[in-house]
This record gives sequence, structure tokens and C-alpha cells, in this order.
Amino acid sequence: MGWTIGVDVGGTFTDFYAANDESGAVHVGKTSSTPSNPAQAILTGLSDICKQHDISLDDITRLSHGTTVGTNALIQRSGDTVALITTKGFRDLLEIGRQTRPHMYDLQRDHPVPLVDRENRIELEERMDAQGDVVTAPAREAIEKAIDEVIKTGATACAIGFLFAFRNPAHEQLVAEIMREKAPHIALSLSSEVQSEFREYERLSTTVLNAYLQPIMSKYLQTLEDGVSRQAASATLGINQSSGGLMSPQRSRELPVRTALSGPAAGAVGAAHVARQADRHNIITLDIGGTSADVALIRNFEVDVAFDRDVAGFPIRLPSVDVETVGAGGGSIAWFDRDGLLKMGPVSAGATPGPACYGQGGERPTVTDANLLLGRLSTRGLLDGDMGLDADLSRAAYQPIADELGFSVEKTARGALGVMVANMVRTIRTISVERGHDPREFVLMPFGGAGPLHARDVAISLGMREMVVPAAPGIVCAQGLLVSDLKEDFVVSRRFALNDAGIKILRDALAYLNKRAAIWFKQEKAPADVRMLQLVVDARYVGQNFELAVPIASAPSLGTTDIRSANELHILFCDSHETAYGYASPDDGVEIVNVRLSASARLFKESDPVADDASVLDGKPREHRSVFFNDDEAVETAVYSRAELISGQTINGPAIIEQLDTTTPVYPGDSATVTPHRHLIITIGEGE
Repeated sequence: MGWTIGVDVGGTFTDFYAANDESGAVHVGKTSSTPSNPAQAILTGLSDICKQHDISLDDITRLSHGTTVGTNALIQRSGDTVALITTKGFRDLLEIGRQTRPHMYDLQRDHPVPLVDRENRIELEERMDAQGDVVTAPAREAIEKAIDEVIKTGATACAIGFLFAFRNPAHEQLVAEIMREKAPHIALSLSSEVQSEFREYERLSTTVLNAYLQPIMSKYLQTLEDGVSRQAASATLGINQSSGGLMSPQRSRELPVRTALSGPAAGAVGAAHVARQADRHNIITLDIGGTSADVALIRNFEVDVAFDRDVAGFPIRLPSVDVETVGAGGGSIAWFDRDGLLKMGPVSAGATPGPACYGQGGERPTVTDANLLLGRLSTRGLLDGDMGLDADLSRAAYQPIADELGFSVEKTARGALGVMVANMVRTIRTISVERGHDPREFVLMPFGGAGPLHARDVAISLGMREMVVPAAPGIVCAQGLLVSDLKEDFVVSRRFALNDAGIKILRDALAYLNKRAAIWFKQEKAPADVRMLQLVVDARYVGQNFELAVPIASAPSLGTTDIRSANELHILFCDSHETAYGYASPDDGVEIVNVRLSASARLFKESDPVADDASVLDGKPREHRSVFFNDDEAVETAVYSRAELISGQTINGPAIIEQLDTTTPVYPGDSATVTPHRHLIITIGEGE
């Protein structure tokens, strides 16, 4: 029987989610991450989970992986030297950028220094016009001179970005061809391949980021591929993209920038899968890890996608799951600002030394310490007791703050958690209320190691009455990797009016994109019955500067007859504009600037939930302990092991439900029901 495994590498832990293709059996696992070599934790954890659950390494058919290697390289600026060849006159575009400031009210804050030093930016006399016609063809002698300058820089990667290359890539391709002859050791990133869209600054920035990541990602992926092939020779390796789909390791080497936001994307995809199993169409996710919290909006089981994001201050123009992040996690540190007010985060204790209760030398009070002091976490600790926690160390860390405030340690801990909750509520409002969505019409889905611990207070603040806690909350990102589809995005950048003549241009663009998708499907050997295509246009009112992504059609195959009339597309755009901005103008003209086609191939096969084993499940509490909820007095609380709960069982609060990867409190007056897929549906009592 074949096994598919999802692996998510985080800053503290590397998570595993294994599912059997035939029986539907599921196993989860965690191991400590190895930041110096993330592949080592993957290979070690893979061996451990297989031994623990008697899985033959030869039976692993697919390994899906989400990586933070690219993100960390950008944050730490740990990549190699990069060069850039660009159109004459555009050498300083990376520094000029846009007129927007990094922070509206901070005149001192500047954009990050470009990843390419100015002396490594080489200009080439060439020019295409806006229609893609040649104005000035580059001379071979000039090309070779530019390449010689690149070689002198010692760069291991080179970005090539010319003006209007998205309309005609011939000049970029010519330079790349000659460079591969003269300097085959230098990795190349062409803007026409990385991000073939208009807006030269975002296109050039994305291409430079891609080049910067190519050497480091290539080394990492080679190490991982070699290790996986030795341990699980039959396994196919898939790398997650920021858009929430998988791509091959070879494609990841060519386009590593697509992995920059792969971790949060996997969590959102996993949450959408859990939402389907729990039959909850509209979800707000709350993924709280050790350092940060990610929130996303899911409507009708679909995750929103954004195209303009930034990583470490650098703009990226690629499709990515629309996730907002706030510096609030289990390791977030409590501190007093200059105004004398208590703050939580964004500074984190991280994995080393970690919260004070870890006993690894940390002395500053954190979110995890607060939860331990309130009894919400057990001193048995994390990972089912493999990582004990010391409450005395937590008390010592919080005592100075309690003394300054004049509160008890427990009241101080509750106040600190209240500050953290307020930070997360503000972030959720940015993706819901500020975009015209009422959170009360959504269900909150907390996950991550710390998500369920804080979700109830977040839900109350937003007026939400129901929560879904996944079966393995700390492993949802790994589960999202397992259920992700193979995916590739294609785009044609054209500006044309939405009228009868424009519909013909749109149909021609679809025909071109269909050919590219067909080639990709063939390369991936995707059977016809698992294929799906989605056509989207970026449209705007004439005179607007930014556009909206408007879905046009979705089907296993798309033809010109699937494109509706100009009038019908105009109505679709107005509906999208109304949803996004609260108004629409049916009489104003609309133009299309990009045509996108997403091709995907379904890999995961849904299985029926495995029946409960009555011989090992009794659904009874394993102990009782005192826990602080919302009052100043502790409440005697039943503590359950989630692994022993029975499908259909309802637990009335107060209760604590513990498992390998998280702890879920059920507050007094609330109730939690176990679904057939082992998820918890928590209903908040009417008294709140």
C-alpha cells in the first residue's frame, strides 16, 4: 500500500503528515528543525515516522515539501553575489522603485539595499517598443562585453531584465544563449520567464530575487533529492509554491522565488481541505507558530490569491495565497515600551534559547510561559511529554512584570495574552472587515502549535460563535502539502478594451495559453481525469492604475466557446469591483491588462475516515488540574487525551484537550464535538 507524506519545515519543528492511499490511515510526527541544514531534519524525521508506524520506506510514493530556505535567505541576505544585465538607462531602477515609502509616518526608514550592488548592474544598448517590435538590436560584441563584466564580478547568478521583454523576449533569450556558451556555471534568470508581465520595476525586482535564490536553493534541493533517493527510492518529490500548488525540484531550481511564501500557503490549503471535511464553507484561519501568526480568508472552500506581495521588504509580483502575518507566536516576548504600556512581540525567544520554561537559558517572559502559569499547558510539556516545561522558571520570568504592575503573576499572564490577542484581532480585521467581510459570518479555524490556545478569545472579540480545530492543528501545513495539486501558472500581458474586438484578443490569448498548458500536462504525465484549468483576467476601469483578478471560467478543458460575451464579462468585473471596493460603475469602460491560465493536476485521493478502535478509545479524562480561564480564580478542569476521544463525542467545558502538537482549551459554557474526521467543532456558549 502506497503512502504519501507532507513535510513542512518550520523554524522550531519539522512536521510530517503521512496518509495511506488505500486504507486512509493517517500518522503525524514532529522533529526538531536543523536550521544549518534543513534537509537533515527531513531525512531524520522521515526515518523516525516510518519506524514508529511500521511504514516501509519503499512504500512511499510521494513526498511533498514546503521550504523556508528561500525566505530565510532573503531575510538574512545570505545568498551569493548576483549580477544584472538590463536595458541602457535602467541601471538604477532597483533603487528608484516606486514613490511609496516603506512606512507612511517614518521619514527615516528606507527601502532595503538592493540585492545587486550598483557596480554589478551592467547596461546593454537594446530596445523593444511597447508592441514588442525591435527598435535597437543588441550587437554581439556588446553582449559579449557585458557578459565579460558579469564574469569579473564573481557572480554565481545573473538576472536579465529588459524593457518590454514581456512582449518580446528575443533579446533576453539571445543574451542568455551567449552567456550559457561563455559562462555555463552562472545561473540565469530571465524576466520574460520569471514574471512575464508589464510594470518594469516589479518584474525586475522579482527576477533579481529569483537569481539571488537560485544558487542556494539549487544546493539545498540537490542535498534533499540525494537523501530522499537513498532512503525512499520510489518517492516523487514535490516542492510547494507560494500559490499553493506543487512543482518539480527542477522547476524549483529554475524559479525558486515561487517558494518564498510556501509555508503560509500550505497552511491555507490544508485549512481549506479541513473546511471541506467539516462542511464549513467560509473560514478565517489563525495559524500561530513560535514566532508569528498567519491569517487568511477562505470563501466557499477557496483560498484568496494575491499578486503583489513583499518578502523582507522586496516586492514580488507572482500569484501567492493571500495571507497576512503579525509578530505574535508562542515565543513572543512581553516587554514595556517607552510609553509604559505592556507589549507582546514582535521580538521572539525563538527556538534558542526559547521560552523560559524550556530550561535552555531563556529568561524573558513569553506567551508559552503565560499559558503554563495559567494551567492551560501541562508541565509534562510538548510532544506528548518528550519536552517537559518548568513552571518555576516561567514564574521567575513574569515576576518582575507582575511587581511593576502590582498584579499577581497569573493576572499578569492573562493580561499579556490579552495584548497578544488584540494584535491578532487587528490583523484579522485587515483581511475581513476592511475588505467588506463580516467575521460573524465566518467560522474561526485555529491551527499551528499555539493556535487553539488563543482562538477562543480572538473569536469572542470578533463576534464569532464557532471554531473548527483540525485533527492535527500543529501539522496542518504538512497536511496542506499532502493534499496540494500539481500546479503551473501561465500569463500573457496584453492591454485591450473589453469589447467585441477585445473578446477576439482574449480568445487568441486563451488558445496560446492552452498550448503551453498542454505541454506542461504532458511533461507532468497528468491523466486527463485529474486535470483542471482556470481562466482569470486582470481587469480595471479605464483610467484606473491597478487591476482586479476576475475569474472567467474553470473546467478540465477550456475552449473559445467558454469565453462569454463582452457584456457578461463586464458584469462579472463590476461584481468583483463591488465586492472589493463597495461600488461599481456599469456604464464606465473596462480594459484587460493580463490574461492568466492556471493548470493543475489532482494528486490526492480522498479516503473515508478510519473507524474508531473501541478497544483503545474510552473518551474519559485522564486527569484533572486547576486552570485559569477568564476569572481570577482557577477552575478544576478535566484533561483529555485527544487520541482517546470517540467520533461523535461531545465534551462540555471547562476542559483541556491535549495532543502531540497542541493543546485546546474548552472554556466553561462551551462545548466541543468530535467529527468523523477527528476534527473538533467548538460552539461558544450563549453567555459570552
